[in-house]
Amino acid sequence: MASKKFKVISHYYTNYSLWSMFKAKNLSPQKLAGFTALIISAIIALGSLVVDGNWKVVVGAFVLTFLVSYYLYLYTLQNFIYRKIKLIYKFIYQTKASKREEFFQKNILPLKTIEEVSEDVEKWASQKKEELDNLRRNEEFRKEFLLNLSHELKTPIFAVQGYIHTLLDGALEDPTVNKLFLKNATKNIDRLCRLIDDLDEISKLESGEMTINSEVFIIQDLVKDVFDTLSLKANTKGIKFNIKKGCEAPQPVLADKEKIRQVLINLVDNSIKYGKPDGHTIASIYSMDGKRVLVEISDDGIGMSEDHLPRVFERFYRTDRARSRDIGGTGLGLAIVKHIVEAHDQSITVRSKPEIGSTFGFTMESGRE
Repeated sequence: MASKKFKVISHYYTNYSLWSMFKAKNLSPQKLAGFTALIISAIIALGSLVVDGNWKVVVGAFVLTFLVSYYLYLYTLQNFIYRKIKLIYKFIYQTKASKREEFFQKNILPLKTIEEVSEDVEKWASQKKEELDNLRRNEEFRKEFLLNLSHELKTPIFAVQGYIHTLLDGALEDPTVNKLFLKNATKNIDRLCRLIDDLDEISKLESGEMTINSEVFIIQDLVKDVFDTLSLKANTKGIKFNIKKGCEAPQPVLADKEKIRQVLINLVDNSIKYGKPDGHTIASIYSMDGKRVLVEISDDGIGMSEDHLPRVFERFYRTDRARSRDIGGTGLGLAIVKHIVEAHDQSITVRSKPEIGSTFGFTMESGRE
């Protein structure tokens, strides 16, 4: 009984392995040619056995038919079907074949199954689709950037143009308005200059022209310097600056001090612009893993909704365009901040909630040895 059961199991696994061997996904040209030649030679051998009955003739017919059929089918497959497949690979790579690629096409490609070639083509098509999607997204960003840039440039230019034309039309002789108009024109020219300076800086950062001169310094000292620099502006809104309790211990960092100063000025300045009157701006410094230091600038201002957070570091992106322009700024500050932080091979994040406030955090390399 056990012997019979063993034979059944053995027969099942033998048939299963033979079937799996000739499944479509496993058929290489050699296997397909061999399988086809085996069927044809078996039919010819059976015919010879019926007609002649001589076993030598049967065996000879089987061997000869198998060899002829095998090489004929293999030649056909490799020289016709795989010639077309070779053209597909040339189209995929779109370059003149190197010696390595010629070796691949002559020796490796013919061993591939149709399914493997299909997988390669599908992978290539997926990569191309992803590239096209990226190009479309970049095109949308480019259009939006040009639209925003045009608007940012037109606003101060048209304002200056209006004041100058008004002065030339007779207001220049009116002492009650001529100085006011000139002051307003000067403010818009200054805004235009800041915009051009920011565009120039972000272009240098993106192109990698701006070098990073790293040095070791105490980040708390730099934060205090920035607080002192912006204290007058903060006083106009009654905003108080603080370093969070427990974060006062001197923390050395390795970075470009002046670039990080620019990062902190942008973040603290934003906390003043969008902070509530009599609010607070708090700096927190944490040692993360002994290799990095996290610096966070938090405010209790108007905050942002979650859908704005992924785009706040884009050039000219504003959560509230009308309000942002009233407050001032070029719309490039956070984009510059992001580029400076990333130029240090570090990262920057943001957390925010409407009417609760915002927290911007960025990492730096620790200056401790």
